[in-house]
Amino acid sequence: MSELFSLAVFPGGLFVLLAGMAYEWADHKLVARLQNRVGPRWFQPLADTIKLLAKEEVIPAHVNTFLFLALPITALAGALTAALYIPLLGMNPIYNFPGDLIVTLYLLSLLTLCTGLAGANTSDRFSLIGATRTLTQLFSYEAPFLMALLGAGLAAGTWQIDTINTYAQSHWLIITQPIGFIVALIGLMGKLELSPFDAPEAETEIVAGALTEYSGRGLALFRLGRNVELFLGLTLVATFYFGGISTPLGFFVKTFVLLLGLSALQSLMARLRIDQTVGLWWRYGALLVLAQWLLLMLTGGIPR
Repeated sequence: MSELFSLAVFPGGLFVLLAGMAYEWADHKLVARLQNRVGPRWFQPLADTIKLLAKEEVIPAHVNTFLFLALPITALAGALTAALYIPLLGMNPIYNFPGDLIVTLYLLSLLTLCTGLAGANTSDRFSLIGATRTLTQLFSYEAPFLMALLGAGLAAGTWQIDTINTYAQSHWLIITQPIGFIVALIGLMGKLELSPFDAPEAETEIVAGALTEYSGRGLALFRLGRNVELFLGLTLVATFYFGGISTPLGFFVKTFVLLLGLSALQSLMARLRIDQTVGLWWRYGALLVLAQWLLLMLTGGIPR
């Protein structure tokens, strides 16, 4: 019974969904205040989710109905499954095993893959353009983000997230691996298509990008999946680079500091064109992380 509660309510399931919506609200509120706007009310993400779930889901003609319905479920399921292996609030993960870091990073990629496939599954021109941009951005940001987080695993000598967390509590890797931290933060913004990397869903150009044809439950599930990934991505970066997480207070302080940094970057920078977004990052981002690995190996920062 306790295992079912852990999976469905806390620290997994319902808690992760509510925390994702809370972090979405905090992000929008911070961006609004930094731009001298009022911003949304605290219950806005929950109200939007309930509204979308209650609306009719329109299935366009000329789409694969199974894929159209299954992709948003798969996207959210992947994000929720990734939460099983992450030490939320400084607590022990619900489940762990050697190599769970690799599995977690691939599960967090499901949202982007499903979004791209959702756009490619329709005949709408805006959706197709959005899908192309989404998948292009995936290939550009996924490898540097993966390598940036693997750097912490190399330093700890393990691919198990809770073991890396224990190691990081006595090693602030943001000091020893600053390039990895910057690449991880920018990679997270690219994965979540946050401004200035929001070309795949540019409202003034392609309506809502790959999700233009989605409404009702499907759109709500995609939004929830992105909220959960924001929450989990901030948790991973804080765990690996901000001295690990051992207490709920430390968890909220560290993730909020990261969220404030993301919000500030969104407020300061205008949207980049898709060629500017992906042109050089996939090469130089990965090369910078590799150069940092080499330097750490030479200086003994990473065990050989």
